[in-house]
Amino acid sequence: MRPRSLDHFLKEARVPFTTFRHAPAFTAQEEAAVSHVPGRCWAKTVVCFADNAPILAVLPAYLMVDFEALRQLAGAGVIRLASEQEFAGLYPECEPGAMPPFGDLYLQRVFVDRTLVGECDMAFNAGTHTDAIRMHYGDFADLTRPTVGSFGRFPAAGSAVVAAGSAV
Repeated sequence: MRPRSLDHFLKEARVPFTTFRHAPAFTAQEEAAVSHVPGRCWAKTVVCFADNAPILAVLPAYLMVDFEALRQLAGAGVIRLASEQEFAGLYPECEPGAMPPFGDLYLQRVFVDRTLVGECDMAFNAGTHTDAIRMHYGDFADLTRPTVGSFGRFPAAGSAVVAAGSAV
């Protein structure tokens, strides 16, 4: 079941969105596949720390975070991936790795890779590994006021893209 604060946040914002359920999946690529959503439209949320402050990096399922590019975009001296223990404490209403990309819910800055900009619809986790939300990118951007830049990169040959919330 989706976190109530997420439902309240979206209803209060009065933006159109749809929710849907999918088979359990634990990586962004798997979630996109079981949901029949192209990987370029599935937005995964990666939790990082920029100078010890949590931030949300949002990018398409098929990309990985280029930490140096994200560090520069965030204007941070140091950036690192959050551990599962750290992000579990930051999003107690969410299953680990299934947090939605709404920084306002958690008082965190949001960074979006520019490859998501312009996609009419995007889908993403809604707090569980079986619930998802679909909305227009423009509505998402109006809600989150993200910093947009280029920090996504293709995985190296032979490497796997890891789960949302813990992707590198």
